[in-house]
Amino acid sequence: MAMHARNQQTYIQQPVVNPQPTIQPQRKQERKIFTKGEKILFVMFVAVITMFSVMILQTQASIHTSTQEIQSINQQIEETKKQNTDLSIQVSELSTYERVWEKAKELGLKLNEQNVKVVTGQ
Repeated sequence: MAMHARNQQTYIQQPVVNPQPTIQPQRKQERKIFTKGEKILFVMFVAVITMFSVMILQTQASIHTSTQEIQSINQQIEETKKQNTDLSIQVSELSTYERVWEKAKELGLKLNEQNVKVVTGQ
């Protein structure tokens, strides 16, 4: 029974006393995401990237302008070649013996075979 009495021993619950928390001045530790040096490096990085981008765009614009000029010059060359070919054909047509003889007759020139000299190209 003595054992049984121990088991039935009642426990008196003492009220829980919440100790008053001591008020300590809270330090606001604002953790900055980036330090001042990191911000400066980031700004410098963005500036360098921007500068290179502008340089690339300027180079591309210059290349585009040069390409257009080259195409324009090539077109002018082709037109000039065509004109030269047409003029060469006209020269060949106008310098035929028959045409020269007709023009000479129109101008009142006569063929004097004693004044004709044969020239050979050597």
